[in-house]
Amino acid sequence: MGEPIRSILVVGGGTAGWMAAAALKTATGPHCQVRLVESEDIGIVGVGEATVPTIRDFNRMIGLYEVAFMRETKASLKLGIQFVGWGDESSSYFHPFGAYGAGRELGDFHQVWLSLRARGMASDLDAYSLCTRAAFAGRVGALDPEPRSPEALIPAAFHFDAGLYAQHLRRFCEARGVERIEGRILEVAQRADGFVDHVRLEGEKTLSADLFIDCTGFRGLLVEGALKAGYEDWSHWLPMDRAVAAPCAKAGPITPYTRATADAGGWRWRIPLQHRTGNGYVYSSRFIDQEAATARLLETLDGELLAEPRHLRFVTGRRKAYWDRNVVALGLSSGFIEPLESTSIHLVHVGLNRLLQHFPDSGFSPGNIAAYNRRVGRDVEQVRDFVILHYHLTQRRDADLWRYVADMPIPDALAERVELFRERGILSPQSADDYFSPTSWLAVMIGQGLHPRAHNPLYDLNNPATQAGRLKQVETAFAEAAARLPLHEDYLRSGGMVAADA
Repeated sequence: MGEPIRSILVVGGGTAGWMAAAALKTATGPHCQVRLVESEDIGIVGVGEATVPTIRDFNRMIGLYEVAFMRETKASLKLGIQFVGWGDESSSYFHPFGAYGAGRELGDFHQVWLSLRARGMASDLDAYSLCTRAAFAGRVGALDPEPRSPEALIPAAFHFDAGLYAQHLRRFCEARGVERIEGRILEVAQRADGFVDHVRLEGEKTLSADLFIDCTGFRGLLVEGALKAGYEDWSHWLPMDRAVAAPCAKAGPITPYTRATADAGGWRWRIPLQHRTGNGYVYSSRFIDQEAATARLLETLDGELLAEPRHLRFVTGRRKAYWDRNVVALGLSSGFIEPLESTSIHLVHVGLNRLLQHFPDSGFSPGNIAAYNRRVGRDVEQVRDFVILHYHLTQRRDADLWRYVADMPIPDALAERVELFRERGILSPQSADDYFSPTSWLAVMIGQGLHPRAHNPLYDLNNPATQAGRLKQVETAFAEAAARLPLHEDYLRSGGMVAADA
């Protein structure tokens, strides 16, 4: 055993940096100095505004008060994602956060549904998702529902202003003893063994630490610039490499879901906040240029443009080592999977959870670091494969991009998942480390037109009329429950979550 870690330097701010500072200060308390260095002269990406339900776990972990968080970040609730035009040009489906069925079915709900659907005795999948019904009705459940109530089937995430979230976390951190240092880093100094010793700022100020957290964005100032960890390029599977983002004025009620609309050269997001709507076009420069993508985004806005469009470039992939010697990369420094399923902030949380599980001492055990890298690698690959699934299953052939992604080879693990479902409707069992549940895989597979050739024959042994009656009860109960839920905006106002200027 080495000596305890006594000092941590988070290099870079933004959402990832301040999440790291908050988590590490919460975990180490007064026993470890946590500092964060950032420069106001260096912009942050900060366009990510949609999350997945694990954001609530992170906020609880650090002790963030949810109502104040929502008010200060101008947040709205998110119950899932509507995908428009991803199957074919006229298709639309919903990926809900909540499960299908009431959780009391014998065996797998989707196998019951497939058996009855083959007989014409089941409704569309959406009928059995309270989360989906609520979302399209503009209604939401409680953030902390009674466990046995129907609302417990409606887990929620958030849409929020990422810049405001970083500011909120900064105030939270500074109140708990995290020191923020303003400055631009000019040099990363290493010891003879390659470990980072200190960083040098303008004005010759140096900052040393036992452990460094690299949150410097795509450039990876420490993990790549100094340690040369290497990068694994996934653009052959995920060819999107550009994005343009533009906010517009709020138009109509705040819908409690994100919308992702497929387009000729990529896809467009729509994310409603309390005070505005976030919009963007994620595209591949191989198939559409910046000028055309920007024009397409602006012509599809449903409100007045509020700021000039921002342009981003990226390469989908990951660092070959997330943790190298005494540097751990988080956020964009660790890699990037495009924002289709809103997983960027989730993966920061994953990296932090793993770091707390594998927290080092001054000996920096190579075995511990290797285990961290393997575990985070599996987490990221599972997210990668789920995002690739959306492209692989498209039936569109109207543009070069869609023809390319429909025909491209896919990772072996994903190919096996797809084939199991195509043949027998089998959803691969979820491991403890998987974020995306069988519900998520089912929503995308069925939503994009992958209907199994067969299902588990055991489910044909049950009395179909009895099973159909049970599903009808679920369908009716969910329709009635959704109608009783509060409207999204009414809920935000009554809970004190609306910002004064929203």
